[in-house]
Amino acid sequence: MTGAHLPGDLDGALAARLGYLFKNAYFRLSERMTAALEPYGMNPRELGVLSAIQAGGIEEGGQEWSQMELAGRLGVDRTTMVALIDGLERKGLVERRRSARDRRRNVVLLTAEGERCRREADAARVRVEREFLAPLDEETAAVLTEALRTLFEAHGRVNRPHCTPPPTT
Repeated sequence: MTGAHLPGDLDGALAARLGYLFKNAYFRLSERMTAALEPYGMNPRELGVLSAIQAGGIEEGGQEWSQMELAGRLGVDRTTMVALIDGLERKGLVERRRSARDRRRNVVLLTAEGERCRREADAARVRVEREFLAPLDEETAAVLTEALRTLFEAHGRVNRPHCTPPPTT
């Protein structure tokens, strides 16, 4: 990437920094995603929760998830997950109820409105991702997505707020 310059990067020093490129790409995608999901009354994090609930029902043979199980699957702390579920419940998109399989457990389920909203919002998410990757040809976009998946699998999920610096040793 030698000789590459980015807007505002007068000497090209930032164009070679992976963190700078990731951060700025993430911020641009996040801005677009937030705007695209606004008509559905949700943000990307809430869509992620709805998608995790729905995916559990498909991929796990109809698995029901408790709040804490969802928190663990998504790498979200318990307090944040409670607040997310509370908000989604107020919007009528999820409901908490006793598990039909184990009456001792409370689970979180999508309501009919939650499933409709998740489906429509997810279609908006797909459109935004396609538009964001449009400067790349289809093969390059697929390679980028697979490379990011490989990095995610190799380095794991972030289990702390993004504003907390990593521990130093």
